[in-house]
Amino acid sequence: MTVTYILKETFTGKRIMKNPDPDNEGQTLDTEESVTDIIVEFAKDGKKYTRHVNVALDSDGNYDDAATKARCEQVAMGVENKIAVGVAQPDPE
Repeated sequence: MTVTYILKETFTGKRIMKNPDPDNEGQTLDTEESVTDIIVEFAKDGKKYTRHVNVALDSDGNYDDAATKARCEQVAMGVENKIAVGVAQPDPE
């Protein structure tokens, strides 16, 4: 069975990040940050492997969905190779 993938978010160029609140232990602060990647979940044999994959941009600097999905296919092949040699760590359950 080959590695499959699912895009876990829609690329907007921004992502809400949760960071520890230095003034309130156990609390977090949400900040919006600019990003050039997308979170992708790869799966094989019931195990999941989450990766951040850089998005592809067209010649005008706009998000290219087809090229990004092609890049995800390439990353999936790399994840599959890492699984084969035993170095890919699945996400904790």
